[in-house]
Amino acid sequence: MDIATLIGLLVGFGGLLGGFFLEGGTMRMLLVETAALIVFGGTIGAVILSFTMEEIKTVPYFLKVIFTDKKIDYLTVLDSLVETADKARREGLLSLESQLGEIGNPFLARGLQLVIDGTDPELTRNMLEMEIEAYEKKEKVGFEVFMSAGGFAPTMGIIGTVMGLVHVLSSISEPDKLSGAIAVAFLATLYGVGSANVLWIPFATKIKGKSEKEVLLMELVLEGILSIQAGENPRVIREKLMTFLPPQTREAAAEQQQAQARM
Repeated sequence: MDIATLIGLLVGFGGLLGGFFLEGGTMRMLLVETAALIVFGGTIGAVILSFTMEEIKTVPYFLKVIFTDKKIDYLTVLDSLVETADKARREGLLSLESQLGEIGNPFLARGLQLVIDGTDPELTRNMLEMEIEAYEKKEKVGFEVFMSAGGFAPTMGIIGTVMGLVHVLSSISEPDKLSGAIAVAFLATLYGVGSANVLWIPFATKIKGKSEKEVLLMELVLEGILSIQAGENPRVIREKLMTFLPPQTREAAAEQQQAQARM
């Protein structure tokens, strides 16, 4: 479970509901089926209309991405690449074939297989870059789906409010019912703006952020594989790959190197 996602949802909805209840509101005031149907039904319909069914079918996958905490261990991958480079220099590239089954990173394993097979370095780069590009395109679909929902939801809320006000005006001869009807009408706007800013747009941002971290790891692996293929010194490879690390991870790696140097 991604704790940040859970905390964000709890704090977001908690703040909104808490403020409403402190003003004397009740849950019953917020639960209006017609407004929810217009906003969420309209938003989902508009999103489905905007994308192909193949793209819509990926939504469960992206929901899993949002709520699952996948740890990206840059340092472990970096160390693995450096160790592989050292072995390749000592025993040759063909010696790497025996350890392919032990590699948990599929992208790294495919890259090393290309190197072992004697693939031209330029072709190796092109093939791995194409794989990174394909991954980015796949993840972009999830970002665009939820961003679209974030754009449609407020508009659907306004539509729901207008529809509610039409109903209010049609009942203007009954003044005692107007205040309640107007409150119900404006709930549609609340549902639309609230869902866009607490659910859909944050979900899209979460997908984008996790995708960027994965791409960074893949780019680190790509550079490491090309360096191994070129027969570069493992120390040089480590220093080169350190530039790909996020600032905090880079600091941790530098501290680790200093500690090893003292031993």
